[in-house]
Amino acid sequence: MDIKIRQVSIEDLDSVTQVEAICFPCAEAADKKSFKERIKTFPESFFVAEIDRRIIGFINGCIINETVIYDELFEDSRLHIPYGDYQTVFGLDVIPEYRNQGIAAKLMKHMIDTSRLAGKKGVILTCKEKLINYYEKFGYKNKGISNSVHGGVEWYDMILEF
Repeated sequence: MDIKIRQVSIEDLDSVTQVEAICFPCAEAADKKSFKERIKTFPESFFVAEIDRRIIGFINGCIINETVIYDELFEDSRLHIPYGDYQTVFGLDVIPEYRNQGIAAKLMKHMIDTSRLAGKKGVILTCKEKLINYYEKFGYKNKGISNSVHGGVEWYDMILEF
């Protein structure tokens, strides 16, 4: 399986939106308008995974100076600070038929490596409790229950410091 990871382009908008709709419940999923803003605002931290030119997953997030993600970030791409200290991860999506094959790990490693090379202090994300152990394998530390109420579920703040 030849997986290609590359920076997103505006031509990927429909595919990325479809992948998100498959991977997340409506209350948690970003919509097309949100993805369009993200692609325009921070394409340098938005990567897609392709197999045979089909997008099967992606990772994205803005850059901020804080060490935890707050809900306004999901709605307002103007909060992105290009030269900020911490890379966020808003979503790590892989469609079901390609899960458990290391694709999410490749996307995460690509985001971590890109962030480190860009001189960031670390990468932050929020996740559900069942995914804490998964992210700890990359070196993330659990900071406890997040203040985020995104999608009406309980999230945990995670940080990977370089």
